Amino acid sequence: MKTANWSPESWRDHEGLQMPTYRDGAALAATEATLGSFPPLVFAGEARHLKADLAKVAAGESFLLQGGDCAESFAEFHPNNIRDTFRVLLQMAVVLTFASKLPIVKVGRMAGQFAKPRSANTEIIDGVELPSYRGDNVNDIAFTAQGREPDPERMIRAYNQSAATLNLLRAFSTGGYASLDRVHGWMLDFMGRSPWAKKFHEMADQIGTALDFMKACGLNPETVPQLGGTSFYTSHEALLLPYEQALTRQDSITGDWYDTSAHMLWIGDRTRFEGSAHVEYLRGIGNPIGMKVGPSLQPDVLLRLLDTLNPAREAGRITLITRYGHDKIEAGLPPLVRAVLREGHPVVWSCDPMHGNVVKAANGYKTRPFERILAEVRGFFAVHRAEGSFGGGIHAEMTGQNVTECTGGAVDVTEQSLADRYHTHCDPRLNAAQSLELAFLLAEMLNDELAERRKAAA
Repeated sequence: MKTANWSPESWRDHEGLQMPTYRDGAALAATEATLGSFPPLVFAGEARHLKADLAKVAAGESFLLQGGDCAESFAEFHPNNIRDTFRVLLQMAVVLTFASKLPIVKVGRMAGQFAKPRSANTEIIDGVELPSYRGDNVNDIAFTAQGREPDPERMIRAYNQSAATLNLLRAFSTGGYASLDRVHGWMLDFMGRSPWAKKFHEMADQIGTALDFMKACGLNPETVPQLGGTSFYTSHEALLLPYEQALTRQDSITGDWYDTSAHMLWIGDRTRFEGSAHVEYLRGIGNPIGMKVGPSLQPDVLLRLLDTLNPAREAGRITLITRYGHDKIEAGLPPLVRAVLREGHPVVWSCDPMHGNVVKAANGYKTRPFERILAEVRGFFAVHRAEGSFGGGIHAEMTGQNVTECTGGAVDVTEQSLADRYHTHCDPRLNAAQSLELAFLLAEMLNDELAERRKAAA
C-alpha cells in the first residue's frame, strides 16, 4: 500500500484534537525515541491476516466480534483479569459460531486501549480545576495537580503492559486454553445463577458430543489445529499519536508502513473529521482500520473519508463502527448505508451499541441500560436487512469481571446495585453474564439476517 505525500510524522502538520499538551518537550522527545527503539508489539503479517479475515466479513462470510475494556488501567493489570475477559470473548464467539455456522473474527479491545477522548479539557471538583483524565498512558485518574499533569513516561509503562498482555493472550489462544475440548471450563464460577449459563452448558454438551464423534473419525486438535486454538487479534483507538508514530515500522517484506502497537486501530467520533491529524496518520498505515460513525456524520463526508483512507477500495481495510443510540439508529444509519452501497466501498459494518446509550442513574452513576443496548443492535440489523447490506459485527465494552455497571439483563443489575461493584476507569461495561446473554440474543438476530440473505439470493 503506497501512500502519496505521507510519512509517519506527517500528521504533525494537521489539526490534532483530543491529545494532551506536554509541558516538557525534551522528556516527550526522549520517550518517543525510547519507544522507537523497542521491538514491535505485533507484526505486519499478522495485520495482513486480520485484513484478509475482515474481507470475508465484508463479503458476508464471517462475523466480527470486537470487545474488551472501555479503558485499560495500570491499577487493574492482573493476569486473571486478562484471562477472564478472554474467556468470555471465547464464550461469545462459540455461541455465535454454533448458532450462525459462520467463522467469528475475534478482536480484543486489549493490549493498548489506554487513551480516552474527553468532552472537556479540564474538570472542576469543589472549585478546583485540573486537566481531565485522558487514560493511564497520559495521566492519573486521581484528582491531584501532580497526577493530572500529562507525563510522557506513562507511554513506556503502557507499552510494557501491552507487551505482557499480548504475551499472555498469545499463550491462551495457541497454548491449549482456547481448545474446544475446554469449552465447559470457560464458564466463570459467578455466572452460575444466570439462566444463560444453563443454555451455554447445554450447547457445550452438544459440542462435546460432536467432538467425540470427530475423534472417533481421527479428527482431533493434533490433526486439526483449528480445534485446539484460535486466532485472536488486538485493537485500540489510535488517539495518542506520538505513541502510535513511535511504534510505526516499515515492513521488510512489502516496504509498507504498519502501526505495530496493535493489529487494528480505529479513529473515534471526535477525531475523524476531514483533514484531522488522526485521519492523516491512519491513511498511511497498512493495518486494517476502523472508524466510528454516528449522527454527526453526513453521507458525502463519509464517502470522502473512505476515499482518503481506502482509495484502492481494498476489502478488509475499513470497518465502520456505528454508534447512534437506540432511538436514533433506524433513522440515522440508512443514508450512510445507501451511500456506501451506491459507491461500492467494501466495508465491514459493525454495531457499537454502547456509546450512544449512556444515561445517569438517580444515584449519580453513569450506566447503560441493557435493554437500550439490545434495542440498538436490533435496529442495526433491521437497517441492514432493509437496505440489502450485511450487518457484520459487534463492538462492545465488556469485561470478564463480575461488575455492576450496566443495568438490566437476566441477572438483573438495578440502579440501586450499581454501587456494589462499579470499577470502571471510564465508561460502564457489560459484565460477563450480560456479555454472554448479549451473545445468545445476537445469535438469534444474526440468524434472522442470514435467513433473509438466503431468501433474497434464492
